[in-house]
Amino acid sequence: MDWAYSLSGLIVGFIVGLTGMGGGSLMTPLLVLFFGVPPATAVGTDLLYASITKAGGVWVHGRNGSVDWKIVGWLAAGSLPMALITVLVLNALKLESGYFATLISGVLGVALILTALALLFRERLRELGRSQHHAGKEWRPRVIPYTVATGIALGVLVTVSSVGAGAIGMAALFWLYPRLASVKLVGSDIAHAVPLTLVGGLGHLGLGYVDLALLGTLLIGSIPGILIGARLAGVAPDWILRPVLGIMLCYAAWVLYNK
Repeated sequence: MDWAYSLSGLIVGFIVGLTGMGGGSLMTPLLVLFFGVPPATAVGTDLLYASITKAGGVWVHGRNGSVDWKIVGWLAAGSLPMALITVLVLNALKLESGYFATLISGVLGVALILTALALLFRERLRELGRSQHHAGKEWRPRVIPYTVATGIALGVLVTVSSVGAGAIGMAALFWLYPRLASVKLVGSDIAHAVPLTLVGGLGHLGLGYVDLALLGTLLIGSIPGILIGARLAGVAPDWILRPVLGIMLCYAAWVLYNK
């Protein structure tokens, strides 16, 4: 099945590079539902997979000038401390494997539904953001605490489920920064996801929930996938991808809850 893992990594990596969404929200349920990987291992492995995969996308977006490092910094100011705190709490709880798997499956199902909603209503959020920013003061001070708060929420959600850094983060950025080009929001979202998933992934590695062999197999496909996708970002019809991904995620959440 190694080739199937690599092919999955290639497809997911391509979608991440193309749209800035779909990493954990696709890979984690794919590992759990299709390949039968235990939920805790799927989340931990996917977090490290995402950090390495998205690093390639950041390199491409950075060279193209499509990363706003101020936004990345504000998100990280909330998400990185919260990711570390979440890992410490999980370690302190010392849940048995069965309870831990149940916790992760429950949070994962909720995260998938939230991600699907974020995908389907992203443009609506952007329109709402534009109506609130009609004065044109894009960087007014009150936007900064909202961005940090978004990072805090993502820090918890992503660390527990590996889902949310892409679609949910992008939806929040579309609302907060409606006048920035989509490709710049994609690049900023990917750049923020790298340190966030790295902190979460290393935490899960310390808890013993990372399959390093599986990680290496996924990366064989994902690294070229995200490099190709990032080069095509901004020109592909993501208005087609978003509804398709949203329906897929709702179905994955339904299957997960009925498993």
